Amino acid sequence: MFENTPTAPPDAIFGLAETFRDDPNPNKINLGIGVYRNEQGHTPVLRAVHLAEQRIWNTESTKSYLPIEGDRTYAEFVQLLLLGDNHPVLQEGRLTTAQTPGGTGAISIAADFLKRLRPDASAWVPDPTWANHKSIFSAVDTPVMTYPYLDSTGCRLAFEQLLEGLARVAPGDIVILHGCCHNPSGVDPDEEQWKAIGALLAEREALPLVDLAYQGFGNGLLEDRRPVEILCDQVPELLICNSFSKNFSLYNERVGALTVLTTSAEAARAVLSQIRISIRVSYSNPPAHGASIVSTILGDSDLRELWQQELSEMRTRILEIRGLFVEELDARGLELAQSTNQVFLEHHGMFSFTGLEPQQINELRKEHGIYMLASSRINFAGLTSETVSPVCDAIASVVNA
Repeated sequence: MFENTPTAPPDAIFGLAETFRDDPNPNKINLGIGVYRNEQGHTPVLRAVHLAEQRIWNTESTKSYLPIEGDRTYAEFVQLLLLGDNHPVLQEGRLTTAQTPGGTGAISIAADFLKRLRPDASAWVPDPTWANHKSIFSAVDTPVMTYPYLDSTGCRLAFEQLLEGLARVAPGDIVILHGCCHNPSGVDPDEEQWKAIGALLAEREALPLVDLAYQGFGNGLLEDRRPVEILCDQVPELLICNSFSKNFSLYNERVGALTVLTTSAEAARAVLSQIRISIRVSYSNPPAHGASIVSTILGDSDLRELWQQELSEMRTRILEIRGLFVEELDARGLELAQSTNQVFLEHHGMFSFTGLEPQQINELRKEHGIYMLASSRINFAGLTSETVSPVCDAIASVVNA
């Protein structure tokens, strides 16, 4: 049966990570995969996470299954992070939340649920977007359309073109939005632009799906949830897929959630019953440990304060590396952003496009052991204060060749 099975191409990100792992170059640098690394080049276990795990190990009394939708306390904490204590939709019971294996699991369950609910709907994604958005919706036979996002430089929002693209969305279609720290560009709408997007989607009777994978990595926990608050004020229904991989550094625990805003508490209960079906036939119920870590931290004032401090330190380090990168580029007379290097300081989160050509990216990898995606996306969190200068030297060598 399997003799003539064709070999699938490697995943663009994890395949590159495998190539990096096999590279014997002792000075190799991975700027491709989207994980946070500290100044020592490691993805840390947060101190708050260590303390929470110790508490869990000392008090845990069972390894029994969680409910299909996961832990209820965890779901409540997710909703509070997304909207705060006093948002009207919380008071009205219009939200329902299911625990999922990471943000990818949340989007996958959303895609399956929506295909059953709205079989004729299309999914609209920004161009560019995280590659898995297209793959996940295509996997359930949902047509995937694109709307414009970046201008010709690849470094700024093409806002008017974005609105023109969204004006083509049909009623009932799904529109995927990056809540903050757009992956792969780092380019986000401002508050007034979010309000215009929300108003247009409400007019088009579209269903927004907010991918919120980086809350706290942009401007702060409260600031980064502002687009969700704006949309909740403008549209009657939406979905939010969030992840704790980045802001809790819980990558391998796969901790996320799917939250749905409905028009009533009754509708919220009905939606959860349908989401349970999608979960049951996929992974049955979610793993417990990662969600227990998140709930333990958010339920303890001291641990929560420590976590917020560590999250702030991660965000600050990324900003500092961005600044150092711009200084080093300017010192070499390089302008990568097709406009000005200062634009790298306007972006949010870990990513930006460098604008390097594919052959230059290949040369960086082969001659210098520097890995980035073929799209030219760079992960600033993969740099340290010691590696910024040699990376910029290498970039200068391929640009000036």
